[in-house]
Amino acid sequence: MSGKDPGPRTASRRRFIAAGAFWVGGGSLALLEGAAVAQTDAPAADPDLARIRASRRILLKNGVVLTLDPQIGDFAQADVLIEDGKIRAVRPNLAVSDAAIVDAQNRIIIPGFADTHSHSYQGLLRSLLANGLLEPDYNRDIQNNLTLAYRPEEAYAGVLATALGMITTGTTTVVDLSQVSHSPEHSDACITALRDSGIRAVYAFARGAGPTARYPQDLGRLQRTWFNSKDQLLTLALTGNMTAEVYKAGRDAGVPVVQHLVGKDLSPALLSFGRAGLMRPGDEYIHCLGINDEAWRLIRDTGGQVSICAPIDMTMGHGMPTIQDALDHGFRLSLSSDHGVTIAQDMFSIARTTFALQRLMILQRAAKGEQNLPRLLTCRDMLEFATVDGARCANLEDRSGTLAPGKSADIVMLKADGFDVWPLNNAPGTVVNLMNPSHVENVFIAGKVRKWRGALVGIDIPTVMRRIANARDALLARTVFPRNLLG
Repeated sequence: MSGKDPGPRTASRRRFIAAGAFWVGGGSLALLEGAAVAQTDAPAADPDLARIRASRRILLKNGVVLTLDPQIGDFAQADVLIEDGKIRAVRPNLAVSDAAIVDAQNRIIIPGFADTHSHSYQGLLRSLLANGLLEPDYNRDIQNNLTLAYRPEEAYAGVLATALGMITTGTTTVVDLSQVSHSPEHSDACITALRDSGIRAVYAFARGAGPTARYPQDLGRLQRTWFNSKDQLLTLALTGNMTAEVYKAGRDAGVPVVQHLVGKDLSPALLSFGRAGLMRPGDEYIHCLGINDEAWRLIRDTGGQVSICAPIDMTMGHGMPTIQDALDHGFRLSLSSDHGVTIAQDMFSIARTTFALQRLMILQRAAKGEQNLPRLLTCRDMLEFATVDGARCANLEDRSGTLAPGKSADIVMLKADGFDVWPLNNAPGTVVNLMNPSHVENVFIAGKVRKWRGALVGIDIPTVMRRIANARDALLARTVFPRNLLG
């Protein structure tokens, strides 16, 4: 979400270290792997889960498989073999003697969803602005009040809340723009939370506020410290902030730039970046409100990608979502949630809103007698936007987005045998138009099971939830911000 820059703020390294009970700088959070697992998803309580977690080969057997790879195709019934965290084979009747088998009867198997724009630190603030608008509510209350008061341990808790929430709803990849880099410790806390959650993430280093902020100067340290391996779940980008100096920092570091575009006339600035050679393939542009045809063509011709967040644009008053503008200029969309302060961050509701709005706009034009109209989007389009096109926008298409041999096993299994979706007649239509997060049964990221039979794996759920709530309480108390539970 685009908002005004926060004002001055200070951060205390001593205070952050004193809060080390919440996270340990060099290692995983004690509340995650190795801790007591909540409820019934512990390996000791579920021998199937124990066998799967211990096996280097996992066979998903007899599911409806939507690979979203045109070279492989989709299958009414097929198997998916996972080996050492990667997809080894996808076809019917795979015979594997030494694999842990997962029964996928009456399940739809899809690539994990990719959310290409999330301010994940705001996980502490879910639904706080239930009826809020961008102006004045969000910019006044979130960007220029609550965001300024975040401590590193609260940034950690917010990102963790968002990332775990995404995993449980089937999102396996996120582009995170946590605009709370008030100090290097804040940035480290956000990255640590992404790592500890187990999600695949692009950390788009974003601005902070106050004398200890090091944006974008801290980019080199972050790159050396956290992103020195190509074989990891986390990758690095830089949030653009509409300044040439930041674009140059991204170019010098060799990382993509992720840029919000929300305004009334942003084209001159963007065109100046283009003339200076600062826009590169793999850059991401969010919302795309307030730009003209020339700017659209520039984004396309420089190899940029587009992230559309229709529910936020509609609900909070950013403007009419630029779904059709992007399509008309030759883009395949990626989808994003922006934040949970006002709307749900699950890809089912985001895809369904985008689907309905595009069709409404085109059908309204048809009703007025307009000819030669763009085609109506299909459920297949929406599923691709939410997966492979999202992976492409995040520069991760070589690793995820489709169920193709050689790619990372970022896989979601969806229950298709409930009375709310049964009988199954059209798989893409069922996923996009009928399903919701309750249908997400199993989630694998890089072959590791992160959700099993409806419950997160490896999480001390009561303790994590309590500490997230405590972080929320501390933040709201310090800012004297009301929480209107029944309003």
